Amino acid sequence: MTAIHDGTDRDPDAWRADMIRALRDQNAITSDSVAAAFAAVPRHRFAPEAPLEAVYDLHRIVPVKKDENGLNVSVMSAAHLQGVMLEQADVTPGMNVLEIGSGGVNAAYLQELVGSDGEVTTVDIDRDIVDRARRCLDEAGYRQVKTVLADGERGFPDGAPFDRIIVTAAAWDIPPSWIDGLTEKGSLVVPLTVCGTTRSIAFDRDGAGLLSRSYRLAHFVPMQGGGAAEERKVLLREGVVVQTDDMRVPLNAQALNRALDAPRLVRWSGAAWDLPDELDLYLTLNLPQAVRLHAAKDVIEKGLVAPAVQFGVPALVSEDSLAYRTRRDNEDTGGFESGVIAHGPQAEALADQYATLLRRWAEHHRRRGAATFRYLPGPAPSPLPQDAVLRRHGIVTASWT
Repeated sequence: MTAIHDGTDRDPDAWRADMIRALRDQNAITSDSVAAAFAAVPRHRFAPEAPLEAVYDLHRIVPVKKDENGLNVSVMSAAHLQGVMLEQADVTPGMNVLEIGSGGVNAAYLQELVGSDGEVTTVDIDRDIVDRARRCLDEAGYRQVKTVLADGERGFPDGAPFDRIIVTAAAWDIPPSWIDGLTEKGSLVVPLTVCGTTRSIAFDRDGAGLLSRSYRLAHFVPMQGGGAAEERKVLLREGVVVQTDDMRVPLNAQALNRALDAPRLVRWSGAAWDLPDELDLYLTLNLPQAVRLHAAKDVIEKGLVAPAVQFGVPALVSEDSLAYRTRRDNEDTGGFESGVIAHGPQAEALADQYATLLRRWAEHHRRRGAATFRYLPGPAPSPLPQDAVLRRHGIVTASWT
């Protein structure tokens, strides 16, 4: 769903009521408490420069600030994603909540959820964003919310411990301050990014670490400051890029570019292709040397790579070869069949590895929510477990049931 109504002469209350009904229909809002928070907050007051149609659209972001290259560095997140994350957080009256990444409206929702006996603090690294959030919160009547100028990587120790910490920027890692800042039974909801794919994960404290209880597809602007991602992006040729945040993966741009000019090997897996977001997550965290492969539309139209690459696709690389997933029509597998396209001297071996994972996914994990994430802080064990992703402050592991 995009626009809720095409009339622009309707008052904000009508737009808001339609938005809440649609969010309920799409299961982005499932509780009466979150629905009541969305009903109480005048969302349009936090984006006065935007038309009501944009503000109350379920899936549309409202840009707030751009960098010198015209890229968004702060946005008002889509209502659908905000509803999903607030449901994941399970905020109740009287709680002490920290939001990392300020926009204003989400902090207002949180204040509605914690009530007059609870506390909400929102922090951001950007003075312009903090000042804007403060102004909008005051004008909308949410003066009780605390706004703080700070690097979210360091949390907010002065207000800890928190029952909930909600992060509204894509995080590459989970710093010790977030875990230490939680109560013993506290929860963290964070859009965690691994190799270019992001999921909003609801973590509960589990001893010294964290254990997931839910995750949902998400997209956010990246963290700034000390929490900025460690990532490599390599241009193979004009319009073709690979990226990874695993420093152990070889990225020989010249060799991989030559591989693209080699004959295309296509291997069909016989496995069903569906639930692409879940499949991409599985492949990203299970391919032994995973990267994300992107190509521009004009490159795809010339036939160099398959259409799946336009929006990014998990790829398996070696020093001189690469493989990525594709699909074709096949009624025998329920509509579509997964396959592999591989290039380079190691094309056969990479295609075999990739196809094995495609079949394993289809046979054992073809459903939503099958993954469990753990975050283990501290020095990485040696050797690193096969399912572990190394980070600055600890490791992320993911297992599939």
